[in-house]
Amino acid sequence: MTRTSVPRPAHRPHIEVCDADPYHRGLARGEQLRDGVPAAAEVYDRLFALGGIGPARVREDALRALDAVGDFRPAAHAEILGIARGAGVEEWRVAALNARTEILAGGTAVPPGECTTLVRVPGDGASPHPFGVQTWDWHVELSGQWHTLRSRGGRHAVAGLTENGILGKMGVNSAGLALHFNILGHVRDGVGGVPVHVLAAVVLEEAGSVAEAVEIVRGAPLASSGSFALFDDTDAVLLDLSPAGVFEVPARDGTLVRTNHFLTPVPAAGEKTWLYQPDSGERHDFVRARLARRPPPATVDDLAECLVTGPGEPPVTCLPDPDKPLGGRWASLATLTLEPATRTARILDGTPADIGARDWRVLTAG
Repeated sequence: MTRTSVPRPAHRPHIEVCDADPYHRGLARGEQLRDGVPAAAEVYDRLFALGGIGPARVREDALRALDAVGDFRPAAHAEILGIARGAGVEEWRVAALNARTEILAGGTAVPPGECTTLVRVPGDGASPHPFGVQTWDWHVELSGQWHTLRSRGGRHAVAGLTENGILGKMGVNSAGLALHFNILGHVRDGVGGVPVHVLAAVVLEEAGSVAEAVEIVRGAPLASSGSFALFDDTDAVLLDLSPAGVFEVPARDGTLVRTNHFLTPVPAAGEKTWLYQPDSGERHDFVRARLARRPPPATVDDLAECLVTGPGEPPVTCLPDPDKPLGGRWASLATLTLEPATRTARILDGTPADIGARDWRVLTAG
């Protein structure tokens, strides 16, 4: 099986917005992504169709998700409408992007590759401050449909990365709260609650600490699954999010390790094991074993090195197989490090194996 590098744009977009009004923040985002939002929607149209989800159902599901966002956080609802207006597309199209995880959960697509996250917890003796790293692994067809972002005007400024048209994903805020994000799979996943990408954006904009973030998450109506690794300068927590509830995963040996399966028993009982296994378990065990053989990572760069893999090893560094069809070409589209002590996000437009060969884009929230 041949693996190939990931096609990347010559200049990765960076979006800057600053407005106290969420609609106008969205409007500014959409205006800067007038080509990017329709392009992302076109790729997801193909992925939805691959899963047997037709346009009428996508629109219906998107509007249901948008209603749930409006009930939960009217400001997030307004920002989505602003993005649509700024990008010149229908509102349901942007709603579908924000609910892409939930809509895809209702289809029958080829199982995707996904992400690996590591977080060093505070006070473990090796490092006084927490830091984290993750790969963002997704369909290679979306390699050109994401951007870095710095958003100001809400309660906290946010720096990180997200996909075109989607409110949020991974990042750090000006209060020093960081969030890494992985997708999980539960048999009850679907549309009807707050989309997990919208919830990530809300947490980063509103929460000033891990405790505040957990309170927001526990108060959200969830109809789909994911994982948030949340950490600030003094605390860290890894959460299983699912329609069955929100559950905390304890740290082991000073490190939180997340791939794409549940790590607590209640949601694991309803896991879509066919979706990410055995790949997720193999990546998780491989990284755990690698960490056990090494001195505790003292810096975020030490931690990032743990994500570099090659032939014959579980694909923590994920390269696409060009021989596979749409839905089967997965790749590490980006590598991200977060350091809450300095409110810094570093984004590499590449895989962990590209560290040193490519330059990080460094953003600070504030």
